[in-house]
Amino acid sequence: MTQFLVVGGGVIGLLSAAMLARDGAQVVLAERQAVGQEASWAGGGIVSPLYPWRYSPAVTALAHWSQAFYPELGEQLLAQTGVDPEVHVTGLYWLDLEDEAQALEWARREGRPLRSMDLEQVHRAVPPLGPGFSSAIHMPGVANVRNPRLLRALREALRRMPNVRLLENCPVRGFVRQGERILGVETAQGQMLADQVVVAAGAWSGELLATLGLELPVEPVKGQMILFKCADDFLPSMVLARTRYAIPRRDGHILVGSTLEHAGFDKTPTDTALDSLRASAIELLPALADAEVVRHWAGLRPGSPEGVPYIGRVDGFEGLWLNCGHYRNGLVLAPASCQLLADLMCGRAPIVDPTPYAPGGRLG
Repeated sequence: MTQFLVVGGGVIGLLSAAMLARDGAQVVLAERQAVGQEASWAGGGIVSPLYPWRYSPAVTALAHWSQAFYPELGEQLLAQTGVDPEVHVTGLYWLDLEDEAQALEWARREGRPLRSMDLEQVHRAVPPLGPGFSSAIHMPGVANVRNPRLLRALREALRRMPNVRLLENCPVRGFVRQGERILGVETAQGQMLADQVVVAAGAWSGELLATLGLELPVEPVKGQMILFKCADDFLPSMVLARTRYAIPRRDGHILVGSTLEHAGFDKTPTDTALDSLRASAIELLPALADAEVVRHWAGLRPGSPEGVPYIGRVDGFEGLWLNCGHYRNGLVLAPASCQLLADLMCGRAPIVDPTPYAPGGRLG
């Protein structure tokens, strides 16, 4: 029986492990701390790239597959675990875009339901929206997922699978190799051997591959968010303007984010970011001036060139695979990325053309 070892316990690692284990293979997942505590936990959970028309067809292909699959995934996890990831369909309004014409052309080309909206219509649909905006486009059907609950559901689903071992607080320090063959990994708990090893370690993936002399252009990009608590019906839709967004949860929590900072692996929240995010929140939704910031945090996105993830076999190292480098879109791309990886590793026809994501030729 094939044995898979997945390094990394964010949404990409958790879903990779789940999809590899579905057919009965033995799977071990090793995470450096508790699962789901890094970028996957810290993000907003919008089931769409923030500006989907600005990405390459490679990102679009994964995003479209995942968006269609997310409602089913939420229902499956709730049924399996009793934990509801809260896939919440609200739609999304973009305000005052400089490239609105390109967005609408992209939507026409891709067959996506994106259209211009009169500002009076927008204010009727989103009563707390602030004044001063001059244009808007709207896409109905866009959902957000409550990412901490999604991660909790995935962890519980893996815990219930008899062919999966979940190893938390188990940092991976390097690889066990024999010539060009990867036999497993070196961990704080000793060597762990496997037939196939998947690196899904987010912003830490580059450091791990460097132990093999490989240069993976994935770097940490810090993002800070703030959270308000309002009435359950305060904000009926997600809104995005001037690079900042507000996301409503079903219970009235409102997430506002996010910053883009190159600060290495420092995750310290800053007062500067807090002030900037709060100002953006009040500009979008003036009633938030009277609301308390109930939480402020930071996470580290796995930045990669053009946001195109690395999914597939690593040339020159038999038994080594990647599923990492999703930058700002890890949550939205996760179902498709992990299904594609499982298809490739198990010899099935892939859900999308795997060529754009292949590590070959993209590593130093």
